[in-house]
Amino acid sequence: MIFVRCSGLPLRRTLGRVEEASEKARGPVWARETNKRRSALTREAIVASAVTIADAEGLAAVSIRRVAAELGARTMSLYTRIERKEDLLDLMFDEVAGEMSVAGGLPVGWRDAVIAIARNTREVMQRHPWMVDLAAQRSRVGPNGLRHAEQSLSAFAELDLDAEQKWRILTAVDDYTFGHVMREGLERESLRREGSTRAERDAVLQPYLSTLIESGDFPNLAPLMKNGLPSMDDNFEQGLAWLLDGISRDLP
Repeated sequence: MIFVRCSGLPLRRTLGRVEEASEKARGPVWARETNKRRSALTREAIVASAVTIADAEGLAAVSIRRVAAELGARTMSLYTRIERKEDLLDLMFDEVAGEMSVAGGLPVGWRDAVIAIARNTREVMQRHPWMVDLAAQRSRVGPNGLRHAEQSLSAFAELDLDAEQKWRILTAVDDYTFGHVMREGLERESLRREGSTRAERDAVLQPYLSTLIESGDFPNLAPLMKNGLPSMDDNFEQGLAWLLDGISRDLP
């Protein structure tokens, strides 16, 4: 749900918020007509190339010039399809938001449906880690994001809840999922900077940690150091289960 509530703004405020004067006059990029001239250089091709660059090298590597080079086109030719970099980022965000909707529809039962949404959101964010940075920059509400929000709200069709209550539950689950993805991203970035894998890092630290644990000064940490920390996947699933247990107890 971060593509609808990406800056912590409620939906009713996000939909009405446009940050720049030029957008107030022209409307969001999704509402503008594209150049009608036939060309192999379509908006879809431009966005797909930009997403590929961001996946491989991070958001900072994306620019109109770089995308043009990848497509073998002149930089100025891209401006006939996309007016500025901010529009490209909006389109990239909504393109990936399309992956957030659970393919084939949600499973029956609100709890299973919410679990499916959270798992899929996490998987998409892992494939496109730059989405975390993009979500923090400004509000983006595109058609794919709205479709996902609509599907997510439908998870509660069986419950006697008003729209605001449904939204609060989705916000809680989204915040949990988003936080977990951020933690995973920080670890990946740390390992990338070190130029090592998690196993390699643990092998280096193990002798030092073993010495500390054997001192007897860390009785609560000792079992974890001996048996190993739970995996990220296990942490995510258990935390999500606890969150949904709490929500279940509070339902009417």
